[in-house]
Amino acid sequence: MPELQKLQKKIGYNFRDTSLLERAVSHPSIANKANNQRLEFLGDAVLGLVVAKIIYNLFPNEKEGELARRQASLVRGETLAKIAREIELGEVLKIALSEVQSGGRDNNSNLEDALEALIGAIYLDGGIAEVEKFMLPLWNALAQTATTAPKDAKTSLQEWAQGRGLPLPKYTLVATIGSAHAPIFTIEVCVDGHPPARAQAASKKTAEHEAAKILLENL
Repeated sequence: MPELQKLQKKIGYNFRDTSLLERAVSHPSIANKANNQRLEFLGDAVLGLVVAKIIYNLFPNEKEGELARRQASLVRGETLAKIAREIELGEVLKIALSEVQSGGRDNNSNLEDALEALIGAIYLDGGIAEVEKFMLPLWNALAQTATTAPKDAKTSLQEWAQGRGLPLPKYTLVATIGSAHAPIFTIEVCVDGHPPARAQAASKKTAEHEAAKILLENL
């Protein structure tokens, strides 16, 4: 398929098993076909590992907490969607017509999921070294734009709890509503001794960040 050949050229990696690539760009709205959800699960873990290595090497004098804040910023949904747009991933997504008509090719959640699935597919096809070759130029540039480690709501909430000798915040998936290809997740976060907070979003990561933000404001 010409569009997949273009994507492979864009990312600098040619798949030996092109069925992995086809699955990585297959949105759950495509009925009766293997979609990218399992690859997304795998890619999320690989993404975290490679980003951790990147910032570990880039910032040799930073402490664990600072590195954790950088990692959280570099794997969050907004960052992934930005990178997905850079490689024009939305153009090759296989999605239902209804999803296309509702702007699905430029939907942050769809792009985030597809990028994680692509990373998972590269890992299965070529191993961790090929994932690093793909990711290093993109994430290196982003990591070096911040002179200090950014702090997101989840990290701030974790530090708040630790500073008071409390267990780490606990995030729970309370509910999932909507269709399989356009779900809305409700996440609850709680810290011992304080009322919990909830938030909804089209991705679990975004819902977690929003719930943490709400709880921080309440605290």
